[in-house]
Amino acid sequence: MTAPAAESDEELMARLQRGDDNALNALMDRWQVPMRGYLYRYTQSEATAHDLAQDTFVRIYQHRHRYKTGARFKTWLFTIATNLCRNHARWRRRHPAESLDEFDFKESMALMREDNSPADALRDQEKIAAVRSAIDGLPHDLRAVTLLFEYEDLSHAEIAVVLDCSPKAVETRLYRARLMLKARLTPYLSS
Repeated sequence: MTAPAAESDEELMARLQRGDDNALNALMDRWQVPMRGYLYRYTQSEATAHDLAQDTFVRIYQHRHRYKTGARFKTWLFTIATNLCRNHARWRRRHPAESLDEFDFKESMALMREDNSPADALRDQEKIAAVRSAIDGLPHDLRAVTLLFEYEDLSHAEIAVVLDCSPKAVETRLYRARLMLKARLTPYLSS
């Protein structure tokens, strides 16, 4: 006997709309890690990413009746998360604070492969920090389009829905973001 196929995100949303709160748990189990990854890349803060991920799922529950049957859940999910990121970025500009970035030990250890010398690992770490900083320095619309395309594998059409713009605008924003990133990362491209 074969195991039943897992329900799609859209089927789970239909269950949630009918009042089955367990469907939200299934969606959270499925999307918690990818969502926190996206939010971390956007905010560069583990704690903020955790809080925004929780807020995203709260909004999904609160607005479950607004979800349009047949719409792709992933697109709706990233729309909510991206809007929360935009709001958070606005709040941060109005309330600046010292950053207490924590040393990412796990990532640093992953760079320390047996075949890497400490100097190579340090260079790799510097490249990762430079890419993070360059992406973090992009304006919201360019940062969001870059993260959604490069890290979340959304199509231009899906990103257009998330950012409420046209697919051509997504293409233009990606082009502009890549130019800005290339300019900022030129010293790291040759090594």
